[in-house]
Amino acid sequence: MNRNIKTYIPFSRPHLGREEEEAVTEVLKSGWLTTGQAAKRFEADFAGCTGARYALSVNSATAGLHLSLEAIGVPPGSYVLTTPYTFTATSEVIRYMGADPLFVDIEEDTYNINPNNIEARIRENGRKMAAILPVHIAGLPCNMKSIMEISRLHGIPVVEDAAHAFPVRLLGRYAGTFGATGVFSFYANKTITTGEGGMVVTDNEEIAARIKVMRLHGIDRESWDRYTTENPAWAYDVVAPGYKYNMPDITAAIGVRQLEKAFPMRDRRRDIALKYLNAFSGCNYLKLPVYDDEHAWHLFMIRLDGERLSISRDEFIRKLNNLGVGTSVHYIPLHLMTYYRTRYDLKPEQFPVSLNNYLNSLSLPIYPDLTDEEVDKIIQSVKSIGILHYKRALM
Repeated sequence: MNRNIKTYIPFSRPHLGREEEEAVTEVLKSGWLTTGQAAKRFEADFAGCTGARYALSVNSATAGLHLSLEAIGVPPGSYVLTTPYTFTATSEVIRYMGADPLFVDIEEDTYNINPNNIEARIRENGRKMAAILPVHIAGLPCNMKSIMEISRLHGIPVVEDAAHAFPVRLLGRYAGTFGATGVFSFYANKTITTGEGGMVVTDNEEIAARIKVMRLHGIDRESWDRYTTENPAWAYDVVAPGYKYNMPDITAAIGVRQLEKAFPMRDRRRDIALKYLNAFSGCNYLKLPVYDDEHAWHLFMIRLDGERLSISRDEFIRKLNNLGVGTSVHYIPLHLMTYYRTRYDLKPEQFPVSLNNYLNSLSLPIYPDLTDEEVDKIIQSVKSIGILHYKRALM
């Protein structure tokens, strides 16, 4: 394959500048690299932005989800209702607790967990339901009104996987602030990034206190407090068998600067999404994502209409790659993965909407550093492949 690296458009590219460089340099010069003042500032800024009472920085969203389930008390042998249409981190943390994921199929148009299916799963399973774990796929918020009504009706706490959904509001508040906790991701390709990292938000004082202790070995005092005081303060107590999930200051310093850019970056992603939607509106071989004013546009996922195209999704991806356009697929449903398939004896057809969406979907690049020329190239590349492989008999 002859591909010009200079003209190749990668699927993802972080939006980083001098501000982040200066923030990291400042931390390096401070002499304090692990969790400290930069992390505290990031937490305060993030809480102020989202309106959450508490924000707790962690080294990944996976860590945040694990800490959230531990803090609300998910017991071994219980069920956590979640979607198979997500990255494995959403479900693996349930297994960390000795609990079992109870998968619920999705809505076709939104890719989000279907509240009607949540109700059905609760009715048909007698075992204790310990939590509901919805995922705001691609940055489009779930139907949190219905999910929270189910939560209140059955007394089941909600932990929101908001890894894709910052910054976005619905019903007058931020996605991620409806449940007992909400967990955000700052992985390299997310809407704001620290390379690796995450944030847990909550309004519950007890949950916040538990996460604060458990994210750093179950120690009752943070290192910053022990090592920077003028008086000897070396003593500490281990009050629980915690984890090593804290966010270092170098990472947090990047997060502070990224947070300052969050809304302009969201607006640029929205502009790109609108350009895609307008350009592809007449392409009846594509099924386009739902447009909503409240959408973070972390991903722009399109579905191919197999009845109108003489080409498979995988071949479509290969052809785009040959034209210099990077893509990805979000997601391979978890019930197709070896571990979950074999452990729970799952069949592909058990979650038909998830299966069908997966088989026909691909994600196009959508990030602030895309130039208008690159966006135009992506549009023309998709259209050229679609036109070439359109089934003329349907015209």
